[in-house]
Amino acid sequence: MSYTLINSILKNHADLKERTVFLIITCVSLFIRLPFFFRDYIDRDESTFILMGQSWVEGHLPYTELWDLKPPITFLVFAAIIYVFGKSFIAIRLLGALLVTSTAFFTYKIGQEAHSKKAGFWAAIATVILLSLFGSLQGVMSEHICMAFFMPGLYLLIKFKKWETTFLAGLFMGIAVMTKMNIAYALLFLGFFIYYDHYKRQSWIKAIGYAALYGSGILLIIALTLLPYYLQGSHGLWVSSVFEAPVAYISARRYSILKLAPVYVVLTGFFVFAWKRKLLNFKLIPVQYLLVAIVGVLFAFYKGGRINGHYLIQLHPMLLLLVVMTISELEFLKRFKWKPYYLFILLLIPMETYLEYINIAQNKYQRDTFFNGEGISVPKYIQENHLDTQNILFLGYHIGYWGLNAKPPTKAATHPSNICRDELFPFHNNPRVTSMEELRYIMETLQPKTIVTRKNKRVFDKKEVQQNEYIDAYLLKHYKVHATVENAEILQRL
Repeated sequence: MSYTLINSILKNHADLKERTVFLIITCVSLFIRLPFFFRDYIDRDESTFILMGQSWVEGHLPYTELWDLKPPITFLVFAAIIYVFGKSFIAIRLLGALLVTSTAFFTYKIGQEAHSKKAGFWAAIATVILLSLFGSLQGVMSEHICMAFFMPGLYLLIKFKKWETTFLAGLFMGIAVMTKMNIAYALLFLGFFIYYDHYKRQSWIKAIGYAALYGSGILLIIALTLLPYYLQGSHGLWVSSVFEAPVAYISARRYSILKLAPVYVVLTGFFVFAWKRKLLNFKLIPVQYLLVAIVGVLFAFYKGGRINGHYLIQLHPMLLLLVVMTISELEFLKRFKWKPYYLFILLLIPMETYLEYINIAQNKYQRDTFFNGEGISVPKYIQENHLDTQNILFLGYHIGYWGLNAKPPTKAATHPSNICRDELFPFHNNPRVTSMEELRYIMETLQPKTIVTRKNKRVFDKKEVQQNEYIDAYLLKHYKVHATVENAEILQRL
């Protein structure tokens, strides 16, 4: 059946219907991501977003009770899911599958405009894979939300040249930037290109009008995220958290240019190859839009001074389109004939998925539940053994706060690593100035009765030498291990 389906796509790609493509993409996304619906903890950022969303559901705007370094729409998405479905890992992970489906589907739509349905289809499938596998991408990252809105906006700019669709594209882009701030460079570059594109076609007055409409859509969304803070009289907190804190963060935590260079060298080589061999038509407007978006994302990586694995979610959809378009023009691939055993090779790609299916099956057999992970088992143990949950600190597996209806002890502790990011303290009104002051305040003044750590692992990043030395010595002197639950240690104050 699978062979027949793939063979049909290869031969009859021009007859592909949108609902068929959407259904295939959805099925692939769900199949790859389904076993991860039951895991407690995939990435610490996702756990933090859940805590921020829960706080909003309880009536606290982001940054007022808890704090994290993301724009408010990231937390709004999680708050909406929690408000509708309650504390449901399945609902959150299903959202992730749908966000990936949306991004991949509009990747297909753009591919159809830029080259062909066939190129768009395979780029969409590759998008699902690269947005779902390798690293911690099985959870819901802010980049997943960002691209689920960015790609429809980009499609509207490429497909239509109308006033209303340009404004609508701006709205989509505004949601994207209020989810992940570093996409702002891509939005800015696209704004200049919109002016250039319409200036060539019409006049400079209309070009300004289109660019202004696009910008107005973006600014409207930004203004709407400011509104509730303005009404509360806390607009200063919004400005410092959304705009000033990210600037301070990237200034303090840049990688060496040598760590960034390989990505730029490889991509430069690819584009030079495609240009020299005339495999990409750089004169096509859709291709130019894709290139501008890619340059904007790469410039954001450069300005940010680092490229984490999940950052590449913002690059993959556009880049994969150009890669697939280039590959499809290679002569030896034009003579390519599908063989049944190629299906076996394709099926080897989502190996992480198969391993996770085995994991949840084993967990069901051993513990009579599909749900697994310390973020579930640790809160369960704490509740069953009546340990203190009001004065508790999770230095690992902090999604556990959610299961216990507990709160981090301070704003900085919302994401455990933020305790060591003292460059961010001024932006959430932290009275402590340094990370050591924050850590001593938590440990010596608040004195958590229960602490959860990761067994046999450093509490903080290896670069945080002073903080690790302090916490290790303090825990050894003032706490004892009450229990070990899977890979977590539960400590009780002496």
